[in-house]
Amino acid sequence: MKVMKPAVAGTLESSDAQVTVEPGNQGIQLDIQSSVLNQYGKQIKAAVLETLQRLEVTDVQVTVVDKGALDCTLKARVECAVFRSCDASSSNIPWGGAVR
Repeated sequence: MKVMKPAVAGTLESSDAQVTVEPGNQGIQLDIQSSVLNQYGKQIKAAVLETLQRLEVTDVQVTVVDKGALDCTLKARVECAVFRSCDASSSNIPWGGAVR
């Protein structure tokens, strides 16, 4: 999947995360901001990278502003931002396919 334009998913509320994706040209560039970065930074990074790999996104700039989101929330926010960036509609999202 190719990121075509900037897109955002999520909020800055407690227990959520705001994920911004933008087109990139040098692989995956990841910027994570979190008050729990020292404790959970590796897990946040792993969740984001796993989701991007599953969606076959290779060139992207990702900014994550984490407010204590669980892994499932992070993955959902990344998926939503990627789908918004390439104008995917609910009719052509591969539920049960690429999205797990």
